[in-house]
Amino acid sequence: MIHQLSWKVGGQQGEGIESTGEIFSIALNRLGYYLYGYRHFSSRIKGGHTNNKIRVSTTPVRSIADDLDILVAFDQESIDFNFHELRDGGIVIADAKFNPTIPESEGVTLYAVPFTDIATNLGTSLMKNMVAVGASSAVLDLDINVFQEVVQEIFGRKGQQVVDKNMEAIRAGAQYMKEQLGDRMQTMKLAKADGKKRMFMIGNDAIALGALAGGARFMAAYPITPASEIMEYLIKKLPELGGAVIQTEDEIAACTMAIGANYAGARAFTASAGPGLSLMMESIGLAGMTETPLVIVDTQRGGPSTGLPTKQEQSDLLAMIYGTHGEIPKIVMAPSTVEEAFYDMIEAFNLAEEYQCPVIFLSDLQLSLGKQTVEPLEYDKIEIRRGKLVTGELPPLEKKDDFKRYEITEDGISPRVLPGVPNGIHHVTGVEHAESGRPSEVAGNRKAQMEKRLRKLKHIQFKTPVHKNVKHEEADLLIVGFLSTRGAIEEAIERLEQDGVKVNHAHIRLLHPFPTEEVLPLVEAAKKVVVVEQNATGQLANILKMNVGHAEKMVSVLKYDGNPFLPNEVYTKCKELL
Repeated sequence: MIHQLSWKVGGQQGEGIESTGEIFSIALNRLGYYLYGYRHFSSRIKGGHTNNKIRVSTTPVRSIADDLDILVAFDQESIDFNFHELRDGGIVIADAKFNPTIPESEGVTLYAVPFTDIATNLGTSLMKNMVAVGASSAVLDLDINVFQEVVQEIFGRKGQQVVDKNMEAIRAGAQYMKEQLGDRMQTMKLAKADGKKRMFMIGNDAIALGALAGGARFMAAYPITPASEIMEYLIKKLPELGGAVIQTEDEIAACTMAIGANYAGARAFTASAGPGLSLMMESIGLAGMTETPLVIVDTQRGGPSTGLPTKQEQSDLLAMIYGTHGEIPKIVMAPSTVEEAFYDMIEAFNLAEEYQCPVIFLSDLQLSLGKQTVEPLEYDKIEIRRGKLVTGELPPLEKKDDFKRYEITEDGISPRVLPGVPNGIHHVTGVEHAESGRPSEVAGNRKAQMEKRLRKLKHIQFKTPVHKNVKHEEADLLIVGFLSTRGAIEEAIERLEQDGVKVNHAHIRLLHPFPTEEVLPLVEAAKKVVVVEQNATGQLANILKMNVGHAEKMVSVLKYDGNPFLPNEVYTKCKELL
């Protein structure tokens, strides 16, 4: 029996590749296995190679596997594109229809299974992906009945006959594969999982669920990869809670609409990707100047311009911190797991209201669209904090004075009142203003208001600004990363430690204002600092150098080809540096 394996299905987009992976992985999740899945897909509706790689384990996993045990191929391109990942002893299960061939390799075995012919004989070639699921289950020696519930949920609305036919296709694929395997039946039998119930979700679902739990009742957005699932999830769920989602004409409208809803008292947000955030920059400045709470989700993808819409990258960091013209207080946060995405999204709304400023919630394509096992969420951890929101009666205004919405305070945060509250009248404008909100270009007022706003950054409290794994007082290496690279880094560290290398790890979760006091001691205690990130210019490394110094210790490990880091890539680069 084996405790971990990597399985991949590949073919043309629109051929059922995603549903094949979904049915396979959901069934395994319900048996209690830990899963991590990542889809490679093209920026088109139909056609072009796509694949879904799923790691299955009896213990938690947070990254894609370095290699591949089983490749299920619906065309020759899938074999040609993915064969290099197969380990010695791996297998290819391919549709016999296209006469599959594999490169000469003593360690990999090809099984040609007539997916299409079996499915056609059962009624329709569309069921060929179910035949493939059955063939895969035979290799793992799984009980076919584990798929019954999943197939029922997916196809039940089409009638029991459709359910029965799909289950028949799975059984037929399993039976054919068992006959092909013969004496090799036990070579990839999975060890039994613990059977515990866990969630299986993408990061975007966790972000959307976190928004709901955090009290968000309005979302304005324009569809864009890889953020659209957040909007799609909330279109279904928000109306059930008295909320609404508006699909706007563009990202500028989405951002300004969210600002308006927040000003009116709702918890509101928008979500987009790099191109959309570029359009929002002026509006983000408006939220900063008017001190209106605003949460913006940026799911990073390959850029610039349209770039790589469906590929992984982490190149928006500097733009998110410094993109707005002028200077405003801003919080930029970055969860590193799906669980953190849920809890951090709740905290984003709390921080936005407490500090009355924009909060940018950074994600990346791998975190947003990677599907993984998630432990049950702890809803009793949720708290709602609304900061200096004035909800009671206000004293009568004297003469013609307005409420001091932008009152100069020691912590930089002024009392906030919602429109319509008696005696809370004030002026709101994007130009510089006095304490009442009325425009003022007086030099002394400008200086006082600018300093007031920026003082907020000195008081920001974030529970875990850095995820730290510090085993050594003095380390050979300190590896630093952010967002979805955490899993690959953690696995690389395990291998480095086995080699006798002393490694500490800092994963940055609060990127602005930067947690210098947390990071500096770790940098000082390391001989070398390795910054792992997915962009071409070392943006996180530059932020580190600006805030903690020690540039002579820092080395960047960069990847910007659109694919996520693999654990072995991080491990190999670190070994080379040593």
